[in-house]
Amino acid sequence: MHAKYAEKGLRILAFPSNQFGNQEPGTSAQIKEFAKSYNVQFDMFSKINVNGPNAHPLWKWLKEQPNGKGFLGNGIKWNFTKFLIDRDGQVVKRYSPLNNPSVVENDLSKYL
Repeated sequence: MHAKYAEKGLRILAFPSNQFGNQEPGTSAQIKEFAKSYNVQFDMFSKINVNGPNAHPLWKWLKEQPNGKGFLGNGIKWNFTKFLIDRDGQVVKRYSPLNNPSVVENDLSKYL
């Protein structure tokens, strides 16, 4: 999706977190190196907390937005929770980790 829509303005920002089943136990540098093995071209940030009292302020903000609230509460339930943010910085939709990326792609045309 990044390769297909980057020229139209899509930016994918990835924030690894080890708060889900110990899936990201490595350092930020190790995680970024692993992502390179999959030819990841989008922005990969340092590992952060997305839940709890030490959640990164960005994630606290995302979860507080009217369109950022989750179906079963605001906590992030698993890796690959996605937020679609428009060009004005407004959260327009939150996607479950179970949503196929094609669901996100279907919504993109309204915002690119």
